Amino acid sequence: MTEKWFFLRGLVRESGHWAGFLEKFALAFPHRQVVALDLPGSGTRFQETSPTTIAGYVEILRAQFLAERGDKNFLFAISLGGMVGVEWMHRYPNDFNGAVLANTSLRGLSPLHHRLRLKNWGTVLRLLSSGDLTLRERRILEITSGRRDRFPALAPEWVEIQKLRPVSKRNALRQLLAAIKFRPPGGTPRTPILLLNGAQDQLVHPRCSEALARHWGSPLRVHPSAHHDITLDEPEWVLEQLRDFFKI
Repeated sequence: MTEKWFFLRGLVRESGHWAGFLEKFALAFPHRQVVALDLPGSGTRFQETSPTTIAGYVEILRAQFLAERGDKNFLFAISLGGMVGVEWMHRYPNDFNGAVLANTSLRGLSPLHHRLRLKNWGTVLRLLSSGDLTLRERRILEITSGRRDRFPALAPEWVEIQKLRPVSKRNALRQLLAAIKFRPPGGTPRTPILLLNGAQDQLVHPRCSEALARHWGSPLRVHPSAHHDITLDEPEWVLEQLRDFFKI
């Protein structure tokens, strides 16, 4: 029986930004297959137009999923990717056997100033329109991660990613618009969901994950020192949560 894990990142991020986590996952769980998905407008899909609705992302990504799915399928999604996952599980409740949503938020459950913390509004908008890739990628790391020891190596790598597969300013704003206006369908997904949260998240307030956990009755596991990019900050802890929750 083939078990596949589909991984999806968030706003203006792509499969190249997992910073070694997918390789760690494959080593920890060698009998599970890894599939990295990219949002339209990012990564391998950088030449596509980003939809302005979360439903639009679901329909495009599901076509790839249907071509690559296994006998059992799981989703691991961060931030904007988590919103896509929520809509996906409502629309197609039989696609995934389980899901992990990390540091995500939903309109209607959390106020806008929690979904994107006010102190970072101006910074995010400036970064999305900045032509200085070195500054942009360094500042994104500073906002999303606490692993400053890794910044000198990662920032140049991420600059090269942007040069090779650039996210246009237009697509960046379209992705942001989709995230801001997304309101999930009513009801609780039937798919078993594990929520992960970094208590030091400077981009999305940790209360957003708490609101989701209360609303769905889903388990929430919080790392006290991790930031928004939880798989970069605490990869081994994340793998341990997967091992425990999914018994793998």
